[in-house]
Order: sequence, then structure tokens, then C-alpha cells
Amino acid sequence: MRRTRAFPRAPVLFLTALLPAVLPAQAMDVEVRSETILRFFDRDTAAGGDQKVVPVYEYVQLAAGELEGKGLSLHAYGWGRADLADNEYFDEQAQGEFLYGYIQYTHEEANFSAQLGRQYVFEGVSNESVDGLRVGADLGSLFSGSVYAGQPVALEEVGGRDGDRIYGGRLANHWGRLYEIGVSYKRVDNDGDKQEEVLGMDSSLSAGTFADLHGTSVRNLGTDQWQEHSYEARIPVRRFILRPHFQRFDYAAYFDTGVNTGSPFRFLADSQETVTVLGGDVTWNATAALELGARAKRYTYREREENAWYYAGLATWHLQSLSQVGGEVGRMDGDTEDTAYTQVRGFFYHDMSPGFVSGDAVYVRYDADILDEGRSVFASLSGGMRFLEEKLEVSLSGDYSADPYFDRDLRGMLNVKYLFQL
Repeated sequence: MRRTRAFPRAPVLFLTALLPAVLPAQAMDVEVRSETILRFFDRDTAAGGDQKVVPVYEYVQLAAGELEGKGLSLHAYGWGRADLADNEYFDEQAQGEFLYGYIQYTHEEANFSAQLGRQYVFEGVSNESVDGLRVGADLGSLFSGSVYAGQPVALEEVGGRDGDRIYGGRLANHWGRLYEIGVSYKRVDNDGDKQEEVLGMDSSLSAGTFADLHGTSVRNLGTDQWQEHSYEARIPVRRFILRPHFQRFDYAAYFDTGVNTGSPFRFLADSQETVTVLGGDVTWNATAALELGARAKRYTYREREENAWYYAGLATWHLQSLSQVGGEVGRMDGDTEDTAYTQVRGFFYHDMSPGFVSGDAVYVRYDADILDEGRSVFASLSGGMRFLEEKLEVSLSGDYSADPYFDRDLRGMLNVKYLFQL
């Protein structure tokens, strides 16, 4: 079972106390970002149906030290939550955790960087929260590399943490902005037993204004299967932009990665399904403000022995500043109830600096009823204002949805973001 541990207070206090000792006070920049989110919605709970849920979240991000240039700096981020409605929707009325807290050192020589503490690691096949050390640098003019090691945060504490570890890295070959090819590796052990081991290759190729290509392939070494292939190209041709893409996912290899899997879709591993997606987009810059496009995708399901096509037409009209309005009309043409439907979407964003308002709506009509319901509806409306030279932003949003699996879902959110700089 995968979960996230609360970060002990002692390392955070140690990191906070260490930074002033190694940095002159006049050289230290301090930046604090805080985000307060108040949500409200109805949910069925153990205490009874249709209960009001009103959680308030507070996210705080701290950065201190050499934030503009190279040197030593401290970074921390955490959140807390309390349910103002006081019902049984959450297991605990109040909860919180540190998401990361680490010291970072960077140097101009070889583009060197090192981070120590709880951190997020994005190294090719790795997308993990780690309590440990990461080091990266250029290896000459044509290569770069990074390695990390520590304890994985998202593992159940069974038998203590002594046998829990994660390590990996990435080696890349590149030539300026023309191309980059990377090979990455990750291994996760739980209580001394291997739980996940993957090897991946990512690549990017840029031919200037002619074409761009990006892709990745990942192999699950535990099951000895390819879990993912994903490639996409961008090809400009006069006033057109072509974006062909290819994707292939093996659910058994993609989701079955031992206790380190926290995805709610882990059950798909039991289906032994392999899905292949082949298609692309075409965008036509009809005018300086108007974009018209078409989209086509073919979904192939190996185990179900089914195919489905999706076709869509798109349009986006760019107004002054960042304002825009657009829509999409699509058709999913498949063999089952959930792959045979027509979809219509409309959206807008109006920039009224220092404020904004935006909306999005999606309507889906199924060819055959699903659970005696033949449609799905989603609508969202939000607006906000920025104050104090855009250091404070207040926004309010509301969402409504209804579909075959949920009769009605109405929710709202008040969001307050603010930035302090010293």
C-alpha cells in the first residue's frame, strides 16, 4: 500500500537553523508563498447521505538564500487541512504534512547542483518524493548526468524504514539544442525486497523551424515488459502545424509495480490490457486571431479486441491580451456503450487585468444509455482579481457535473494566493 509519510519536524528545524549559519544575513533573500483554499461540496459519508463538506487548506512555500544566482538556498513546502463542517468525510478532521524540505547548492562550474533533504526527483523514469541526496552536473560539453539515493516517501512503514530505499539516475548525450538522448534507471526496495525496477529512454530532436520530435520508452524490469511508448512530433508547414503522435500502454507492466504503486487505476493491471493510440492534430492559423483545427485518434484494445475512432473539429479565437474563446465538437465511434458518444465543448477566458473570468462546459450524448442515463454534463465558472502589484490573487470558482455514475455534483472553491518577499 502506498501512502505519504508526514515529514519529521526535526529535519526541518535543522535545515532552517543551518542556513543562517553558512550565509551572511545581507546575502539572504527570503520568499514566502501562501495559498489558502476553501472548498465546499456535498458527499455521502458514514454519518448519512448528502453531508456538507467544507475543508480549508493552507499551503505554505518557503525559499531563502541565493535565489537569483548560484549558491546555497533552503526550500520547504507543506500543507494543512481542517474540515469546518465537522463530519465523517475525512478520517481525521485536521491533517497536514511537509511535501518537501531540502538544502540546495548550485555552482557555475559544470552547472553543478546538489539537494539534500526531502525533495521531488524528476529524472527520466523517476517521478518520486525522496528523503535523500541528489547530485547533477555537466560531464563535458556533450554529456550530463545526475544520480540520487535515499528513502522513498510513499511506502507503507512495515517492519521499519531500514530496508526501504530508492536510487537511480539519468545520463544524457546532447549537442546544443539539436538533440538530446537520455537513459534513466530507478529501483525501489521495501523492507529489503525489490518492489520496482524500471529502465527508460527519452529523446528530443529539434530541426529548427522544420520539425521537433519528443518521445520516451519505459521498460519494467520486474515484469520484463515494455510499459510505455509515447512519441510526438511537431511539424510546421506554412500556416499549418501537424502534430502526429503514437502511444502504447501495457496496463500489467504500467500499473503493477508492487507496494510503490499509489495510482487509483492500479486495478487495471489485472485486465492485462494493452492500449495503442495512433493519431494526430492539424492546426491552421487562418488569421492572426483565428485558429482552426482537426483531431483524429484510433484506440486499439488488444484483450477486448476492439477499436474506437475519435474525430473532432476545434476552433480558438484569440482576442486582446490573453482573452480567448473556443470550442470542440467530437465523435467517439466505438463498439461499446462507453466508446460511442458525441461530445461538445466550449470555453472562454477574458482578461480584465487586474482581474479575469473564465468558463468551460462539456456535454456528452451517449448512443446507448449507461445505467439508464444517456448524457453527461460538466460546467465550470471562475473569476478573480489581483492586488498589491499582483502579489495577492483572490479567485472564486464553481463546478457542476452530472453523469451516469453520479446524479449530481456541485462544488465551489475560494482560492487566495499571496507572496511575501524580504
